[in-house]
Amino acid sequence: MRVLAFDTSTQWCTAALWRDGHLLVRESLAVQRHSELLLPMVSELLTDAVLGIGDLQGIAFGAGPGSFTGLRIACAVAQGLALGSGIPLVGVCTLAAMAQASGASHVLSCLDARMGQVYLAAYRRVAEGVEECLPPQLADPSTAPPLPAIPGDTWLACGSGFSAHADLLNARYGNCIGAVQADRFPHARDIARLGAVALAAGQGVSAADAAPLYLRDRVALTIAQRREAQTRP
Repeated sequence: MRVLAFDTSTQWCTAALWRDGHLLVRESLAVQRHSELLLPMVSELLTDAVLGIGDLQGIAFGAGPGSFTGLRIACAVAQGLALGSGIPLVGVCTLAAMAQASGASHVLSCLDARMGQVYLAAYRRVAEGVEECLPPQLADPSTAPPLPAIPGDTWLACGSGFSAHADLLNARYGNCIGAVQADRFPHARDIARLGAVALAAGQGVSAADAAPLYLRDRVALTIAQRREAQTRP
């Protein structure tokens, strides 16, 4: 199984090549240079592995949630690479990639969604990756959905949501949370691992059917909505 993977959903631009369980990785703190950096990273990986696009069994990309612009870049690059060759694509949830990277048995992945909200999902470890306990969703930190109880154990929390909204999330989840990895972000190496499993299970789609996972239908609040938020207790 040879899978190319990349993610541009955060300030980091990451790319990875999965080859029968072995990984080649590139990463850079891109800020807003993802479109400039991603294709050279992909080219370097393929050159180092002595492979062409046609030698791949699939391409996995960070589908979201995350930066709207970043999600569009990743999806568009995946579609462009796949169009000429018919290679299947698989969009991997960025929150699932974070849970995969954490190594914990039960994980609450949480990204800062701006506008006083978070993207979150909960996962448990299974043989070939992670399985949803709470589906990916947009939530207010103070009213985020409750976590399933784990007798004798706690949830590991990870992601930028716990940097931006630590007090509210800790108050919401209390003793359910054990360790916190607030600096955890989605990375292509974990998208590659999860993507390889999905592609092996026949879950790849055509370039035309690939799409980002936004979770939010607008980028910014209107002036009236910002004023309303400021007047709330």
